[in-house]
Amino acid sequence: MGKVVCPRCGSVLAGLHEGALGRASALLLAALILYFPANLMPVMRTTQLGDVVDRTIMEGVLDFWANGEIGIALIIFVASIAVPCTKFIALGTLFWSSFRKSAQGMRERAGLYRIVELVGYWSMLDVLVVAIVCALVQFHALSAAEPRPGILYFGVVVILTMLSAMQFDPRLIWEGKEKDESDT
Repeated sequence: MGKVVCPRCGSVLAGLHEGALGRASALLLAALILYFPANLMPVMRTTQLGDVVDRTIMEGVLDFWANGEIGIALIIFVASIAVPCTKFIALGTLFWSSFRKSAQGMRERAGLYRIVELVGYWSMLDVLVVAIVCALVQFHALSAAEPRPGILYFGVVVILTMLSAMQFDPRLIWEGKEKDESDT
C-alpha cells in the first residue's frame, strides 16, 4: 500500500492505525466486565457515632433519594450509572458499525464520537467526590468516611473507557462500504 496523498493540498496523509479497532474493543470489554464489581461492591464506608455502613453506588443514590436529597441522587445516578452505560452503548455502536464498514449515519457517528470524547474527562467526577468526602469527613469519634474497593473498580472502568475511546481511530467511521446493486 503506497502513500496516500491529499487530493486538495498534496500532503502525505497518515495511514489508519493497524489494530486500533481490536485494541479499542478489548479495552471496552475489560471496562464492561469491571463495571459489575464497581457497582456490586461498596464504594464508601461511613461511620457515624459508631454506626458503620458500607454503600454501593446505587445504595448511595437510594439513600439520598429517601432522605429527600433528590438533586444529589439524580446527579450521582446520571454520573455513575446512566453516563457509563450510555458510553458503553455508544462506543460499542461505533466499534461495531466501523467493523461492519457501515455507510449509514457516518456524520452522526462522528458526532457521537466527539460527545464520548468530551464526556470522558468528566467521568472521574465520582472518584473525585469520594476522595473529597473521605478527606473532609474525619471527626474520628463522631464520623468518618473511607473509600472501599468498588471505587477502585469504578476508577479503572473510567480509565479503560477513556483509553478505549482514545485507541479508536475515528477515521474508521468514514471507511463505509460503497453501496452496490447487491446491497439493495
